[in-house]
Amino acid sequence: MKNMLRAAAAAAVTVLALTACGGGSSTDPSNVSPAGEVKPREISWLLSRPADGAVINIMTKLADDYAKDHPGFKLNLITTPDRPSYIQKLETLAAANKLPELFDTDATPFAQQLAKQGKMVDADKLLKTLDLYDDYRPGALDYQRFDDGSLFMIPFQFELEFIWYNKALLEKAGVAVPKSLDDIPAMCTSLREAGITPIAIDGQDQWPLERYVAYQPFREAGPDFVQKLKKGEAKFADAAGQKTVNWMAELGKAKCFQEGFSAQGYSDAQNQFTSGQAAMYNIGTWELPSLATDKLNPAVRDDIDFFTLPTTAGSATSANEFVSPSGIGMAVNSKTYDPLVSDFLKFALQKYPAEYAATGALSPTTNVETTVPANATPLYRKALDQAKDLGSKQAMPWDTQLDPTTNGRLQQELVLLVQGNITPDQFTATMDNTIAQNAPKFFK
Repeated sequence: MKNMLRAAAAAAVTVLALTACGGGSSTDPSNVSPAGEVKPREISWLLSRPADGAVINIMTKLADDYAKDHPGFKLNLITTPDRPSYIQKLETLAAANKLPELFDTDATPFAQQLAKQGKMVDADKLLKTLDLYDDYRPGALDYQRFDDGSLFMIPFQFELEFIWYNKALLEKAGVAVPKSLDDIPAMCTSLREAGITPIAIDGQDQWPLERYVAYQPFREAGPDFVQKLKKGEAKFADAAGQKTVNWMAELGKAKCFQEGFSAQGYSDAQNQFTSGQAAMYNIGTWELPSLATDKLNPAVRDDIDFFTLPTTAGSATSANEFVSPSGIGMAVNSKTYDPLVSDFLKFALQKYPAEYAATGALSPTTNVETTVPANATPLYRKALDQAKDLGSKQAMPWDTQLDPTTNGRLQQELVLLVQGNITPDQFTATMDNTIAQNAPKFFK
């Protein structure tokens, strides 16, 4: 989750007409129940997750449990936590027809082309066949869907993204929690005048800044805006696009982000907020152990709270609708899908939710209760309870929606816009031209 998609090599898409590697008994994405004997062997999962994270630890344990009754079985984990490097590896393996039995991917244009070419098992049918589909949160599944509603990835997480804030710092500057996104630039100005850094942001990884550009259109025009924008059916020159372009420029003029933000990373931003140097920090529930337990600096622990994404006047989406991702999903290679892979997934997916909820995290399913850690502050439960009141719309991160070339250019241009190196008009012209040139290659 810490490093969402950045630029990926567009050239890899041109070689996806090649067939994926063989070795399995199934080639039909809709064949979710392959017939035949379960023959234990080693299978591989190409991952982009923290090597010491809960998902990997739990799946490793479940694989070991499965192997006890299936001697010879082994789950080989091929881990590349850094997301940009992972995407390059995924595309290279796809081009070389060497995708393993399981692999991680977001619902990107690249992944959708893989699915259209029959290289991924239909996850919708798979979960229904395993009688697990109804256990999943609709939002967790929807986050994994492609534009046409099809589902080819299985979620292992469910997160909520909030704007965390320091009550004492807001009080010092004489400002309140913003009621509208439009209030934030003026709020930043007041914080700056009080000698306080308004917002700590991980500028190095680029995806956090890209979250901000998605907010105004989501409130102004709903989730459909980015679906149209990425295909060239909407533009930054449109009303919703101009609202966010101008708002991003205003955030820059108000010096909302820390000095030198573009060169500072994830831990830098987190440390600025948790040490009481910055008033706000936009991050998800995957950071609850750092923000809502006794691990948090005692000097700021009682001052930390959060608010959800503010709305705007005439907002097309509700206050309980915001970014609620289910993380990178797991796809199943249809070319290597055999009775063993099917049987292992049935075993693991049935047991995974309870194991994951026991770590203190929100499960992608609703059939288990999250265990709140003994060292949690009251804020931990408050954050979890937000999952009980979510609307049907969710703000999709744009880095999983745009084509790779457009996404890479957007990330570059956003930094320039916020830093004041280019004007809103220049940003608009550059991005609309970039989409016009690249979208047709991915969205036909």
